[in-house]
Amino acid sequence: MDGSMIVNSLAAVLIVTSLAVTAARNAARAAWLYALQSLVLVAIFIALAAAHGADELYWWAASAFVTKVVLVPAIMLRALASLPVKEDLPCVLKPAWLVLLAAAIVGLSCYAVSSVQLALVGPLKPALGISLGHFLFGLVCIVSQRSILKQIFGFCLMENGSHLTLALLAYKAPEIVEVGVATDAVFAVIIMVLLVRRIQRTLQTLDVRELTALKG
Repeated sequence: MDGSMIVNSLAAVLIVTSLAVTAARNAARAAWLYALQSLVLVAIFIALAAAHGADELYWWAASAFVTKVVLVPAIMLRALASLPVKEDLPCVLKPAWLVLLAAAIVGLSCYAVSSVQLALVGPLKPALGISLGHFLFGLVCIVSQRSILKQIFGFCLMENGSHLTLALLAYKAPEIVEVGVATDAVFAVIIMVLLVRRIQRTLQTLDVRELTALKG
């Protein structure tokens, strides 16, 4: 199996883990599934580095492992443990609908990138289409969740999708670019978690349908 096939296969696994994160019943399970997805993303960076001789991507993989596999799930689990109210709020869409929606998004995304004529993409067009679809599916995760804590994972999925797109199109970019992107994502998650804790302490709920005090 050549490097391009490995990358495309791992990208397909990435969208499957996105489905699992979105469909997870509680935030703790979603955090562990997100860590698994990020580990797949790290494997994609390593496969790309080996296929293209891009040593920069090894640093990308190391940085993504620290920030996405370790730090972000740890922040989410710690935030969940500190909340006095533990609400299991499932996704408003049934798993079957999520699968159909994901298939439609990936299909349209792959069609959108099919006309891209870049030598460095070439056989990696399926992965590029999936990376775009992954970003869009992050939006689906945000709007389909009742738990405001789980909505944060939608942002994380979008960030993973954009991260993969950047790796596919600019794998020779200096590792400082990856460090900057990953660091921004971690700080964004920290800020959102602090806001969630503030909302929970004030309104005693994580259910977006009950946040009527925020309307107006």
